[in-house]
This record gives sequence, C-alpha cells and structure tokens, in this order.
Amino acid sequence: MRRVIIVLVVLVGLFVAVDFGAAALAESAVSRQMRQQVGLVDDPSVRINGFPFLTQAISGRYGSVDVVAQHIKVAELQDLSVQAQLRDVDAPLSMVLGSGPKTLKVGEAEGSVRIPAKAVERILNRNGNLAIDDLRIDAIDLPGLKAAAKESGDTSLTSIDPERAARLTGSTTLPLLGKNDVSVIAQLALEDGKARLVPRDVRFGGNALPAAVQRTVSQMFTISVDPGSLPLQVTPTELTAVDGTLQISGTANNLTLGGGGPSAG
Repeated sequence: MRRVIIVLVVLVGLFVAVDFGAAALAESAVSRQMRQQVGLVDDPSVRINGFPFLTQAISGRYGSVDVVAQHIKVAELQDLSVQAQLRDVDAPLSMVLGSGPKTLKVGEAEGSVRIPAKAVERILNRNGNLAIDDLRIDAIDLPGLKAAAKESGDTSLTSIDPERAARLTGSTTLPLLGKNDVSVIAQLALEDGKARLVPRDVRFGGNALPAAVQRTVSQMFTISVDPGSLPLQVTPTELTAVDGTLQISGTANNLTLGGGGPSAG
C-alpha cells in the first residue's frame, strides 16, 4: 500500500510538472504575441489562469489570461503600468505552440493603464507656480467626504461619487505660510480618454486657505493627463484611484488578436 501511495505521489508530481511546463510555454508564446500586438519594448508578463492547464489546452479554450506590462513610457508620462485580462480566449494549442502566425479570439478584454503619483507630481510641478514633493494619491470614501464637508461647511462635497474622487496630498511651501502638507479632494472625470482632475476642497496643514491662495492651488491641481491608448482598442469608461495611482480602465468584446492588429468581431 505504501508503494502504491509513493507511485501515486510521483505520478501526480510529474503531471503537475508537465502541466506547469506546458503552461509556461504557452504563456511565453502569448507574451510574444501581446508584445507585437500592443507595441511594447519588452515581453509582458502573461499568466494563464486555471488548473490544470492541459485540460484547457486540449480544448483550446481558456477562461482568463492576465497580461501585465510595467515601466511603459507614453509621451511625457513614465513608469506606467498596463494591464489586460482576456476572458473566454479561443486558441488551439497547436497554433499557440507552433511557429506560424498566431490568432487569438477573445470574448471579452478588460484593459487598464495606471498613472503613478510621481508622474502626476511632475505634471503639477511643470504647470504650476508651486513645487509639490512626495505626492500621494488615495481613494476617499463617503465618510471621508462627509467629514470634509463638515470641516469646510461645503455640503456639496457629500454629493460626489466616492468612486469618482481622490485625495491628493503632498508637501509644498506657500508664501507667508511656510512649508506643510497640501491636501486636495478632486473629482475624477474622463474626457476623450484623458484623466481630468477637478479640485473641490483644498487644505493646507489641515486648514482652509485664504481665497486668493486657494484659487492658485486649485488651478495648479486642475489638470488633464493623457496616458495614451488603452491596450487592445479598449474604450476607456472609468477613472478611479487605485493603489496610489490613477487608473483608467474599460472593456472591449469579441476581439481577434493577430493578423496585424486587434479587431472587433
């Protein structure tokens, strides 16, 4: 009985090793395809989800595939993160692992670009009269908006959708007021694929600013950021604050990848 158990363990181990090996080969092939498709300098990271891989490979149908590319530069923006999740992917194993042209059919693709706080900080410092250091981008919830409304007396802050707002905080020096943290609650909007920030509440050291100074700071934080096109012809639909970044995301359906570029079915 003990020998039988040992043999079963060895066989399971071999199956897992073969499964992961085959998955790695397929992921490498998809990575090269995505590099050409999206126009990247380096191969992106690709993960084919689900286990075992071989059962998906035999059928040629994959539930979801994650693609991540880091340190992308678009125009004035640097160190962008580009992500895509492909769902209901149709790709026969012979085609994926073969040497010929590759065409992937995708039922749904969700793509996003993340703009780091450092990139936003550079835009602020280029456009404004003040120098911002150590900028942070945080999501804000409804209790946070209610607290800000109570402090400022501006009840309109509670009407902001928390999913479409962010708190930007950085260090700056203001004339006569010295150096302290400036905190801005901004509404987030998408205009022609660009991320737009509209300040609604400005604080310096936790306190309100004189009207003239507040206008200057608000104008500085009123910016439009162009992150370039989303991967795979995804139409931008959402702008949110995620993990210290501004994330632009959207979805596309019935795509064919390969043959020179993504196309909608």
